[in-house]
Amino acid sequence: MGGGGRLCGDGAPFEVRGGVYVRGPRTLREFVEAVWAYGDRVFLVSEGGAVTYRGFFDEACGLARRLVGEYGLRRGDRVVVAMRNVPEWQVAFWAVQLAGLVAVPLNAWWGEEECAYALGDCEPGLLLVDGERVPRVRAWARRAGVPGVVFHGAAEEGFAAYEADADPFLGPPDVEVLPEDDATIFYTSGTTGRPKGAVATQLAQAGAAVHPRYFAAAAALARGERPGGGAAIVSLTTFPFFHVAAFTSLYAVMAAGGTLVMMRKWDPARALELIRTHRVTHYAGVPTTALQLLELARETGDPLESLVLLSTGGAAAPPGITGGLAAGYGERIEPRNGYGLTETCGGVFANVGAEYRAHPGSVGRPSPATEVRIDAPGADGVGELWLRGQSLFRGYWRDEAATRAAFAPGGWFRTGDLARMDAEGRVAVVDRLTDMVVRGGENVYCVEVEGVLQAHPDVREAAVTGVPHALLGEEVGAVVRLRPGAAAGPEELRAHVAARLAAFKVPAHILVRDGELPRNAGGKVLKGELRGLLAAEAGGGVGAGVGVGTGGGTGDGDAASARGASGPAASAGSGAPVSSG
Repeated sequence: MGGGGRLCGDGAPFEVRGGVYVRGPRTLREFVEAVWAYGDRVFLVSEGGAVTYRGFFDEACGLARRLVGEYGLRRGDRVVVAMRNVPEWQVAFWAVQLAGLVAVPLNAWWGEEECAYALGDCEPGLLLVDGERVPRVRAWARRAGVPGVVFHGAAEEGFAAYEADADPFLGPPDVEVLPEDDATIFYTSGTTGRPKGAVATQLAQAGAAVHPRYFAAAAALARGERPGGGAAIVSLTTFPFFHVAAFTSLYAVMAAGGTLVMMRKWDPARALELIRTHRVTHYAGVPTTALQLLELARETGDPLESLVLLSTGGAAAPPGITGGLAAGYGERIEPRNGYGLTETCGGVFANVGAEYRAHPGSVGRPSPATEVRIDAPGADGVGELWLRGQSLFRGYWRDEAATRAAFAPGGWFRTGDLARMDAEGRVAVVDRLTDMVVRGGENVYCVEVEGVLQAHPDVREAAVTGVPHALLGEEVGAVVRLRPGAAAGPEELRAHVAARLAAFKVPAHILVRDGELPRNAGGKVLKGELRGLLAAEAGGGVGAGVGVGTGGGTGDGDAASARGASGPAASAGSGAPVSSG
């Protein structure tokens, strides 16, 4: 992508000084207050109808006043948001920002134990949840004495039913919000197997809100067009709102006064219908859903005539996306991918259009407010990708050790990804340093699943790794050694994991072995060897092991789940799935 001085030079719209956008907002309250000017333009479209910008803003202000007045919350207090992709999710999140509080979106796929851990860790002052999530947080809330508000559900002890207050004359509460205040805590699995809360300041999230505007402007210039021109954005965004991937798309839509079309549950036929009905211009989702969409469009002859951009993130985009678009639609629909992490508040690289077609193995170039370093590159130019910039998180919530380990001297964040950079600044991410499986974009840390498997009374040891999958990229696989005389089979072990972890973490393939797991001289399990065994078993049935079980490991059925698949804004990192829970 081009742009250069026209976009980020002295006096340009995206000028950066001291690592910060000069003309960008400094807080999310400043960012969202500006959308009130879009008035009666449609902001959110769901199964329940349409919500205008003014209606959304007035309702968010009403809830923000309750947070400060009725619930007595003050700067630094955390407020959990846990619900499906419904319009009220956006009302809840932005109400927290208008009140100057810290929003903590919880993964809507999590079970009760996972929710309880995060709740105990962040200690919120209030829970904003939908009716489906109440059973998962009820026990913790009652033990901790924390009240809740229920959206799309009935009131019960400790949980009041949500009632909208959209008085257009009162506005947000009179509170001071500073750039250095914490804005969000997004939980992401850590290498210890426990979720870690990545804390971002208002200034960091405000920077993240500017990145997609820059990438869109640069892409327009590369096409020979004027930035900001063309038809209004109508985006079918299938990322779940509880992950930063959604925010890269959301920020772009809100900044342009566009429309966000939502799906309750992913279905490619329904997606095609929504694209036709609402004249959708932008599609955003994990590669899994994008491939399913293109395949069905090809089978049914759907011209996707309104679509101009198909953006994927959360996992490495397979070559089939650019090839499928080119074969079916020429260059009319621009492909886009990129790279971002929970710790960067979403996408900080982008690769769009002709650049993407010419360099499909790249995640593109960084935003002007993002610095890039390849640490200790080898002869092939590959080293660990380090990042620094405005949208970088400030650290992990109440985890000083993890925070220290994540940062190198000079404020550089160690991404844990291996990458190379060419002479023109394009970056290609080639591998991961972390022991993690990316299943359709959803990050699954192996140690967490191993710990659960090893808690089964029949299991002596277990090793978890990724198994290649044509659509999802990877599935979760496990090799298990049982205790003498034990008889647990793959399905029993899968059920054991499913009772304790989210569905996308349940191994789709379990190989039960008689002998010890292969190890190197230092005693470390040779996961490369196990990966080969699992891949062979997955493709050819039961072999050398006692048994191998396969299963879908599906999610609980929201948009972009692709039957459990999901997947910041772009590539593998330490946390950024994208699917509605």
